[in-house]
Amino acid sequence: MSQPQAHRTAVPLDEVDLSDIDRFARNEAWAQFDTLRREAPVHWNPEPNASGFWSVTRHADICAVDRDPETFTSTQFVGLEEVDDDLMDARRSMLEMDGSRHRALRKLIQREFMQRNLVRNYEDFLRGLTNATVTAALAEPEFDFVEKVSADFPIQVLVRLLDVPEGDTGKLIDWGNEMVGNTDPDYTQYLADSPESEQYKHLPFRSPTTQEVFEYGRELVRQRKGGDGTDLISLLINRTPEDGEPLSARDFDNYFLLLVIAGNETTRHAISQTMLALIENPDQLALLQQQPELLPAAVEEFLRWASPVYHFRRTATRDVELGGQKINEGDKVVMWFGSGNRDEDVFADPHRFDVTRGNAMEHVTFGKGSPHLCLGNMLARMEIRLMFTELLPRIRNIELAGEVTRIRSNFVNGIKKFPVRVEPA
Repeated sequence: MSQPQAHRTAVPLDEVDLSDIDRFARNEAWAQFDTLRREAPVHWNPEPNASGFWSVTRHADICAVDRDPETFTSTQFVGLEEVDDDLMDARRSMLEMDGSRHRALRKLIQREFMQRNLVRNYEDFLRGLTNATVTAALAEPEFDFVEKVSADFPIQVLVRLLDVPEGDTGKLIDWGNEMVGNTDPDYTQYLADSPESEQYKHLPFRSPTTQEVFEYGRELVRQRKGGDGTDLISLLINRTPEDGEPLSARDFDNYFLLLVIAGNETTRHAISQTMLALIENPDQLALLQQQPELLPAAVEEFLRWASPVYHFRRTATRDVELGGQKINEGDKVVMWFGSGNRDEDVFADPHRFDVTRGNAMEHVTFGKGSPHLCLGNMLARMEIRLMFTELLPRIRNIELAGEVTRIRSNFVNGIKKFPVRVEPA
């Protein structure tokens, strides 16, 4: 079964506008991506209150941009928002760095996310956690899948990684919602695309909530500085980066903020999108239930299909040609990962959800081959695999019990309400 047809009605090129967030909330991005890949794979998109950006929508071009930080830098920030020059250093996280400093900060905790260390340190814990999450959810015949499964599970993993109280999970979820969902009125009081957010432009995500997150992290530093803990906070504050430059207080604030978000949001939305795809494609659900050995490879199709992050931005450091277009130094260049994951030149019948797809691992969900490859990509894969390994055998039937609503965002491809009715096996 393909993407619901209503969401893929052809869009003329002159009507494409990837700055229109409400189209994403209505799940209408895919038809726009189709038009751009076919007619204008590198396309200038004006913005109402900003300078505009180049949309890069083909898989090969996305990879070329993402792998070339000398030409397409992250240092001018990676979202569509244009951050004032005098505020960049205050708001800069590892995402907004390139080169040796970026590598040094990644390496502080990179070893913890290697496959062998994840298996040794977390797989047994994750198996127990998935069992507890699924058992609690299936205790009721109807529940919201986001609330009971896909939001609950990754945040519990984050709590373990940070070694913070389980009672703080609700707070961590709310913080992530408000920051990543900063264009959704259900999540934030100060919409990032509204004049009211201007008073918070000195803060990441233009959100006053970041101050709460900073203070929470600073208290953890006060408790663990100089200790011998193995949690991510202890490792960050008690190790010196390989370039010899210690983390400043501001470096830590922004690193911690990134962990709170990245450690929860993308896995959560990938799980939600996958479950919805399985409901809409019952033949694929039945296939995985009949042949569970397909699951490890199917995770790559889950990630391709879900595309939990629609885009990341780079900025051209020089005049350059891409896709037949002249890009000027200083132009914003936006890699639409969601479009790259539906590129017909790479994925046959890309709008078909196929858990046996042979080359699904070519997806760009985590930044394939990039120096900014998602640090937690192996952990996300493990979480998703273990969740569906636990969940699918315990479902006899699952169906929607109401309307699925999506986050109003052209950054995160997320579901916020997902009511389901389940008959346990």
